[in-house]
Amino acid sequence: MKIKLITLLSISILTFIGKAEAQKTKHVYQDATKPITERIEDLLKRMTLQEKIDQLRHIHSEDYDANGVVDLQKLHEFTKGNSFGCIEGFPLSSKQYLKMVYHVQKYMKQRTRLGIPVIPVLEGLHGTVQDNCTIFPQSIALASTFRPELAKQMSVHISAEMKAIGAKQLFAPDLDLARELRWGRVEETYGEDPFLVGEMGVAYIKGFRENNLICTPKHFVGHGTPIGGINLSNVEGGLKQLYSLYMQPFERVIKEADPLSIMNCYSSYDGEPITGSSFFLTDLLRKHLGFKGFVYSDWGSISMLYSFHHTAANSTDAALQAITAGIDVEAASSTYEELDSLVKSKKLPVSYIDRAVRNVLYTKFKSGLFEDALPDTTVAFKQQIHTPASIKLARTIADESIVLVKNENNILPLDESKLQSLAIIGPNADQVQFGDYTWSRNNRDGITPLNGIKQLIGDKVTINYAKGCELTGLDSTGFAAAVSAAKQSNAAIVFVGSQSAALARERINSTSGEGFDLDDLKLPGVQEELIKAIHRTGKPVIVVLVTGRPFVLSWEEKNVPAIAIQWYGGEQEGHAIAGMLFGKTNPSGKLPISFPKSTGNTPAYYNYLPTERGFYGSPGTENTPGRDYVFAKPGALWPFGYGLSYTKFEFNNLNISRKKVLSSDSITVSIQVKNSGQRDGAEVVQLYVRDLVSSVATPVQALKGFRKVFLKAEEEQIVTLQLPVNELYLYNKDLKRVVEPGDFEIQLGAASNDIRAKDRITVFVSQKELQAAKTLPGKTETRQQIENNTNISNDTTIKVSGIVRDVQASILSDVSIYTKTGETKVVTNDAGSYIITVKSSDILIFSKKGYETKEVPVRNNKILNVTLNKQSEH
Repeated sequence: MKIKLITLLSISILTFIGKAEAQKTKHVYQDATKPITERIEDLLKRMTLQEKIDQLRHIHSEDYDANGVVDLQKLHEFTKGNSFGCIEGFPLSSKQYLKMVYHVQKYMKQRTRLGIPVIPVLEGLHGTVQDNCTIFPQSIALASTFRPELAKQMSVHISAEMKAIGAKQLFAPDLDLARELRWGRVEETYGEDPFLVGEMGVAYIKGFRENNLICTPKHFVGHGTPIGGINLSNVEGGLKQLYSLYMQPFERVIKEADPLSIMNCYSSYDGEPITGSSFFLTDLLRKHLGFKGFVYSDWGSISMLYSFHHTAANSTDAALQAITAGIDVEAASSTYEELDSLVKSKKLPVSYIDRAVRNVLYTKFKSGLFEDALPDTTVAFKQQIHTPASIKLARTIADESIVLVKNENNILPLDESKLQSLAIIGPNADQVQFGDYTWSRNNRDGITPLNGIKQLIGDKVTINYAKGCELTGLDSTGFAAAVSAAKQSNAAIVFVGSQSAALARERINSTSGEGFDLDDLKLPGVQEELIKAIHRTGKPVIVVLVTGRPFVLSWEEKNVPAIAIQWYGGEQEGHAIAGMLFGKTNPSGKLPISFPKSTGNTPAYYNYLPTERGFYGSPGTENTPGRDYVFAKPGALWPFGYGLSYTKFEFNNLNISRKKVLSSDSITVSIQVKNSGQRDGAEVVQLYVRDLVSSVATPVQALKGFRKVFLKAEEEQIVTLQLPVNELYLYNKDLKRVVEPGDFEIQLGAASNDIRAKDRITVFVSQKELQAAKTLPGKTETRQQIENNTNISNDTTIKVSGIVRDVQASILSDVSIYTKTGETKVVTNDAGSYIITVKSSDILIFSKKGYETKEVPVRNNKILNVTLNKQSEH
């Protein structure tokens, strides 16, 4: 390998001497003192068509990797001496990633004609997804803290760790609204409310931008409410719902936090795939929201236009749709290789290429990449990751994210001085649960609840541990040991819940995470039966739900004295839950998402329209039929904003600075909060608004402000929140964003269902002001119409190549690929790649043991990247 690399370098010195000479002259684009627009235009005019197209393409690890080492010859053969847009390094270790970035950036600077650096990308939703980096609590846990400042602090640490290993771009935060609880990716979000999601998202990106790195909020737009909860499925909603809900967090971060990149979503909205929609990606994202950076395609989303959505006939058609819609950089598929032929055949004006390249170059210049491409390899990167400060912050977030939802007779906190023995039971008692988008699921990388409790109480209390059952499956043979442990103990803590995939790595027994959607929100397997068996012992039972999404706990709410929700708590989860159970910390988390009473009683979100919880108001029970639901009452079991404490808080003396206001005003809302208990604690003061009469239906409540306040026992404090009146807007019948005149109810409380004080304000708006409001874009086609004649009817012989992956993007080797006639057969190599010669009208069959066989029509596609699903066990 060393001989090959040295030989290649010697050849390169001769081959590229002209390029090196050309770069000695400092051009405008190389001058950091020049305005970005001037640098972009200077560089753009120097670029060939192929150099432009390559800025819109992605280098993947199979394009350079040789067992963890950068093979420069392999890289050169792929890039043909041109710079590309982005590069990824999955699954390189942190050390390998750093070396990769250094060598590749050096190659880009010294051996490409224009010396344009590439953007190294990484995942890092709740911690850099690399070995030895800090694993923070999952996003849904972070949202439960109701503390945006913690989101900012966390992202500062994540960006510092990423910078230490050479990365420049992060695929986070997730700004989807989790309004469909069966969806497996609920855990990645900040919950169901657009205001809370926006607040957390803005804080996260601002922290990340402090290190001048590129954030890529995702998934634009509406991805979190797929039909049936099935990942990637269509989202239905209409334009009002789009603007009022799903667009809100993206609007906030674009206007307030400068993310520099946006990731599109896989799904379609009202049947229109976002990936191929100029309405969403140009009219809405750029013209209306004013986004300036580049749009990064979710992995493989462009090829899905023909392989999944079937709105494109082939890869050429998909590339044409995506580039004209506004996808700037393609990841994990290779349809943009077709852009050259599209331009030369005059099916695609080069102006679309130039537009996309400008967006990519804008981001590279704005982020300082041209001046800071080479990572610092003089400092040991391990000294800059997993620092004591980041570990401490992970613990703080884990502490504040735990939500206590029931505490009958103050059974919690436990007093170790009054316990002789304690049963620790359940499939999540001695297993770390970090959530999806992490490097590891191994106990060595975190603290389990069992270990956290043991480390806290030592030998003061006898611990009787029994797993009881697995997270999935119907095997109950472990119940006997669990029941025995409970009978020998003064009390029992049962840890149940879910387990998530770990970003294309371990996926055994996953019931949450990307691609792991549920048809039933009951606890998987026999976990509820385990809880009932322990309950029948008569011993006090505490249930801890370790999870990334809400589950149905209606039986537990009726029968179990204490229940806590521990969202995936990161590497410090065991210390955090132990501290909460034994009163070393006081729970202060609030639910960022509502818990349903049953799967059928969904959606359960709090900000519903007035008609969405029924008309008749005579709910039934299991024994007595009624209306609206015959055997139940509509609504949540535990709603948004809910969460208990070991102390009590009183709210008094609501004050609103002005009660007659104009839409241009801002009012101050204040209330006196007192900790009336005997323990120090924290309460989240939540401000909701209700539009009492409006021209279109509006939610019964809408969060417009919140603040977490820490109070010592018997301490009181006046909590003040600002409410800009223009935040009381709606989208009217004409899709105009307006604040309508009339009365609004101001609500302050400790949860959406625990309002402690109310008052009203009256808003005055002139007719002239209403008429002057601008109408938002409708779905009329505004881009230049392009003739699309990419279907080729001639049955010609072509070479088809591609990569085969599973649903988690892991490459699949030894996949058999053959035509339906069986005339030609090949097998994917260790990189998941294949090349096969077929007729343009052939159908390819992809087959691998343990995976579902897939038939894919060629339809003249020269590139077919295919995803295989694991075979169902049933």
